Amino acid sequence: MNGLVLLIISVVVLVCGYIFYGRWLCKQWGVGENDKPTPAHTMEDGIDYVPAKAPILMGHHFSSIAGAGPITGPIGAAGFGWLACTLWILIGGIFFGGVHDFGALFASVRHGGKSIGEIISANMSKRAKMLFIIFSYLTLILVVAAFASIVAGTFGATFDESGAVNYAASESNARVAMVSLLFILIAIVFGFLVYRRNAPMGVASVVGVVAIVAIIAIGMNFHPIYLSANTWMWICGAYIAIASVTPVWILLQPRDYLSSFLLYAMLALAVVAVFLAHPSLDSMPAVNTFVVTNPDTGAGNPIFPVLFTTIACGAISGFHSLVSSGTTSKQLDKETDAKPIAYGGMLLECVLAILTLCAVAYAMSWNAAHPDATLSGATAIFGGGLAHMIDDSIPGTYNILYTLLVLTYSAFCLTSLDTATRLARFMFQEFWLDGSKGETPENVTGYKKVLSNPYVATIITVVLGVLLGLNGYGQIWALFGSANQLLAALGLLAVATWLGNVGKNNKMFLIPMGFMLVVTIASLIINTMNQITAISKGGVSWGPYAQVVIGILLVVLAVILAIEGIGTIARQKKAV
Repeated sequence: MNGLVLLIISVVVLVCGYIFYGRWLCKQWGVGENDKPTPAHTMEDGIDYVPAKAPILMGHHFSSIAGAGPITGPIGAAGFGWLACTLWILIGGIFFGGVHDFGALFASVRHGGKSIGEIISANMSKRAKMLFIIFSYLTLILVVAAFASIVAGTFGATFDESGAVNYAASESNARVAMVSLLFILIAIVFGFLVYRRNAPMGVASVVGVVAIVAIIAIGMNFHPIYLSANTWMWICGAYIAIASVTPVWILLQPRDYLSSFLLYAMLALAVVAVFLAHPSLDSMPAVNTFVVTNPDTGAGNPIFPVLFTTIACGAISGFHSLVSSGTTSKQLDKETDAKPIAYGGMLLECVLAILTLCAVAYAMSWNAAHPDATLSGATAIFGGGLAHMIDDSIPGTYNILYTLLVLTYSAFCLTSLDTATRLARFMFQEFWLDGSKGETPENVTGYKKVLSNPYVATIITVVLGVLLGLNGYGQIWALFGSANQLLAALGLLAVATWLGNVGKNNKMFLIPMGFMLVVTIASLIINTMNQITAISKGGVSWGPYAQVVIGILLVVLAVILAIEGIGTIARQKKAV
């Protein structure tokens, strides 16, 4: 299969899905029909609730939901075959992920910008809300730990046995770190000019893009900061702690908007690479029902359910519902912006996942032809694969292209990192407050006053995330795919119950919700059995034990919430 042909077919399918299925969803749900101002206007507080123009909010939303997922997912699932991955990306994106993201954003807007947890409380039960928030918060802590580690890893220097910096091996990381630091500074300046000096968006955008080019040039030639990955972890912790409580107009909105130009440039580079190289996907099978033999059990990972938990962000991801209902809904200028931002953002992520498949195929061919210089690891496979595609046609471009692609990959992760921290802070605060009684951090007293304080919630979140990142989050990372997809199933369930309660069509949620619940429970059972087998052989660390306990708890959680949600939907049908 020619990668260019696959890309063109995929883009056509996704565009048709956006136009026709997206339009149908808007009609079924009544998006924009009440013409009421959004929570960004009615609850504007200058910190979290701040209306943003559609291009700026699209930059925030897309940067936040993308993260490393649409890159690492297809790379990890490539062994299942290019056709299997492509079908899940396209079908999942249009009928699962797009519906999930769009529905979560729309439901949150109609609930005053509240999170999925509050939607569950209002439409199912307070017990379901508490269970959901605990689960979501712990999942976000794992996201903070993982993304902080990824960012620190792309910034951190390499040291030799004597403890001295290996400057040759560390130069690329130092460049990325320098550009990233400068990027934060220009984002703050951009936000000040747009929101406090009312600079025209067009002019500010042009200046911002020029500034991005300038800081990249500076960072490529001046990068004196060589610190260890552990040091960068604590620096990242300090940064996300500040970013979590800083008004969104100062950093979140402008930084993510400017980041989006890097991300769009990366997509453009990837498209150019595929057009130039016409990569063949023959280096991987079309469909492979089993892949990667488990060293503990000797069994291969089955395509069902593993494919559907490995490719998450490129098809459907529970993290997206937290972004949609956590930060995006508080900045949505008008309801009609929800479709291009949420549904369109998900389908754009599908394009990135398809481009990643092409990069994987090319990297596999490159590795076969260059066994002494193989590309390994997600960053090298994605960045190296795309850079080699262009370099083979335009020699001498590899180093700068690779650095730019790694920088963009890091920007994805950094954006998702501070968004996840802000979301975790929201979740932590909501846990202690009863929304049905109108409780807020300002009007409660006692321990609720302390624990719902945004600074307290942020400090607890950051410390937990950084400590987990420094002390082996990888021991339980295998659970993240299942946990994330359980989050997606619960997000679908929450929106479906709300739509049913307000008399809107929710049938488009039922099949995706049921499928993701089955996928999640099956995946958790398989992983738990594998970990028990590993434990029985002895010589394991704490990770397998933790995975068994957490896996069982997640299955119980899934069953409890599914029973509550399905019972709610059944009662709605009887009442009709």
